[in-house]
Amino acid sequence: MGDFTLELNDDQQAVRSWIHGFAADVMRPAAAEWDEREETPWPIIQEAAKIGLYSLDFYAQQFFDPTGLGIPLTMEELFWGDAGIALSIVGTGLAAVGVLANGTEEQIGTWVPQMYGDAGDVKVAAFCSSEPDAGSDVAAMRTRAVYDEATDEWVLNGTKTWATNGGIANVHVVVAVVDPELGSRGHASFIVPPGTPGLSQGQKFKKHGIRASHTAEVVLADVRVPGDCLLGGKDKLDERLARARERARADGARAAGDGVKGKNAAMATFEASRPAVGAMAVGTARAAYEYALEYAVTREQFGRPIIDNQGIAFQLADMRTQIDAARLLVWRASWMATAGRPFTSAEGSMSKLFASETAKKVTAQAVQILGGNGFTREYPVERMHRDSAIYTIFEGTSEIQRLVIARTLSGLPIR
Repeated sequence: MGDFTLELNDDQQAVRSWIHGFAADVMRPAAAEWDEREETPWPIIQEAAKIGLYSLDFYAQQFFDPTGLGIPLTMEELFWGDAGIALSIVGTGLAAVGVLANGTEEQIGTWVPQMYGDAGDVKVAAFCSSEPDAGSDVAAMRTRAVYDEATDEWVLNGTKTWATNGGIANVHVVVAVVDPELGSRGHASFIVPPGTPGLSQGQKFKKHGIRASHTAEVVLADVRVPGDCLLGGKDKLDERLARARERARADGARAAGDGVKGKNAAMATFEASRPAVGAMAVGTARAAYEYALEYAVTREQFGRPIIDNQGIAFQLADMRTQIDAARLLVWRASWMATAGRPFTSAEGSMSKLFASETAKKVTAQAVQILGGNGFTREYPVERMHRDSAIYTIFEGTSEIQRLVIARTLSGLPIR
C-alpha cells in the first residue's frame, strides 16, 4: 500500500484523459437527446463496451488501484460528461459491489460477468434494497425470503422501489428479510437469475433529473431462487443470525436492529459506494462550474465581460473552492477504504454529504450566472441542476449522512 499522495501517476492520468475523451466526444453530444427521451441509452452503453469502458475488467482494475483513486477518477469524468448517461453506464456497479461485498468467490465469478455481458450483447444489473415504506429505514423492510428446505430454494415476496435498471436488468440483487425479529440484522442478499418467474417490473418513474437512467419498481411474487443464490451461502448466514440472536439476548431491551456493531448486507454495499457517489457529484458540479466560467468570460453586458463584476467573480471563486474541497474529501475517504483505515469519523459519509450538497449549490449558482439562459434547456446547466438533486437523496440522504456522522462522533444512538 503506497503512501497517500495528491499527485496522479502516469497510468491514472492516461485513464482520466481516456475517459474524459469519451465523455466529451460521445456522452455530451447525446446528453440532451436522452434526457428528453427518458430512456436507457443502449447505444452509448454499447459504445462504452466496445472500448472496454463498460466491462468487469475495467472496473476491477480501477477498484484495485492501490491508491484508491481509480473509481473516483472514473466517476468524476463520466459524470462530468452527463449524469443520466453516466448512471446508466455505472449503475450495474452497485449490484456488482453487492456481490463482491457479500458473495463467495464462486458467486462472484458466476454472476458478476453476467451483469455486464459483452460488447456484442451488453447487459445491466440492478441492486434492489429500497421499498415503498423502507428507504433509509432499512429495519422497516418487508420483502421476505423463506427457505424451502425440501427443494433447497429461497422464496422471495415483496416490492422494491427506486431500483436503477430495475426490471430491465439481466441480474437482480435483492435484499430481503430472513428473520424479522432481528430487524436490520436479519437481512440477506439474493441473486435473482435472468428469466426467473415471478419477478416483474412495476412502475417506471418519470424523474426530475438523471432521466436517461432507468428507475423502476421491482415486484417479487413467489420468486424461487436456488439455495446457492443466497450471497455468502447458508452456513455463513446461519452463523451470522446466531450471533445476532445472542447479541439480542445480551442487550435485553435494546433492539438488535439498532445495533452499532456489525453490518447488514445493504449497508455494507452503501458504505463501499458512498465516496464514489461523492465523486459523481464532484463531476456534475465541475461541469456546471466550467460552463459558467466560460460563459462569464465571454458573455458581455454593458460593454464588458460579466466576470468583471465581483458578484459573478466571487461566486465562481467560491464554486471552484467548494469543488476542490469536495474532491479532497472524496479522495481521502477512497484512499482510507483501500488502505484499510477505519472511518473513525465517518469519513465516507462526510465525503458524500459535502460533495452532494456542493453539487446542488454549484449547479444552482451556474444557472444564476447564466440568468435567463440558464433557465432554458438550450443550455446544459439547467439539466445539470436537475441532475444534481439526486445526490442528496440516493444511497443515503444528506440527513442520514449527518446522522451517521453524529453517531460515529458521539458513540450514541442519536435518533
